[in-house]
Amino acid sequence: MNIALKIHTSPPAIQFRSLGLDVRDGSLLDSLEGSIASGSVTAVVGPNGAGKSTLLRLLGGLLRPSRGEVWLDAMPLRAMTTAERARRIGWLGQFPPQDLPLTVAEYVLLGRRPQLGSFGRPGSDDAARVEHALAVFELGALAGRRWHTLSGGERQRASLARLLAQDAPIWLLDEPTNHLDLKHQLLLLRRLRQEAAEGRTIVTVLHDLPLAARWADQVLLLGNGRLLAQGKPAQALRTDHLSQAYDWPLTLWQSQEGHWQLAVGDGG
Repeated sequence: MNIALKIHTSPPAIQFRSLGLDVRDGSLLDSLEGSIASGSVTAVVGPNGAGKSTLLRLLGGLLRPSRGEVWLDAMPLRAMTTAERARRIGWLGQFPPQDLPLTVAEYVLLGRRPQLGSFGRPGSDDAARVEHALAVFELGALAGRRWHTLSGGERQRASLARLLAQDAPIWLLDEPTNHLDLKHQLLLLRRLRQEAAEGRTIVTVLHDLPLAARWADQVLLLGNGRLLAQGKPAQALRTDHLSQAYDWPLTLWQSQEGHWQLAVGDGG
């Protein structure tokens, strides 16, 4: 299946310059420079320990950089309040909460809190958004289920529904396909493309390189805490870039039918 990707001419939704993060043992990320177009899907890829989740947390303001700056729509992220960031950025971490005294519907409704403020009460519009989000991720029948009774995949879908109910213009997702079966992985990635087509900016960490190549407008390839390549999938995921990032011979190519395939060398 060929996916028609858009050509973006609007100003970047996110920019980062000279971005770095130090820890006691050294640098986790160093000298990252890049931009992410509004209304696009960007996949962040690379081996374990490359800094993918760290970069996502810096873009969301969950970590403070040691060096450099992040801008959202040309405004410094550090200048925004926590409430402003919550209205502009939807965050999905790797691991959904394990134990909550809530039903699925109550959990999804938490996504509306940034729009309601500290003392606002949800109204009919909020209830409609929750109902819509539950339907999108096939959770309508589970709306009244208690959180602790859900499977890992159901919790992940509920977390995605909460993100949709929040309705922030930027989504940052850390390995959102975790715990999802093949059907729901496909439905999620289709949904991300639909959200981007409607103007939302999506940045997602993915481990599956063929999925990233198939669904993303652009790719950020990280290796050893550095941004090794950025661009359209066919450009960023070249054999030389992949082999450098993963320290192993990898080849990604597109078949005549349009399917992306990955070959892993034996290292010999």
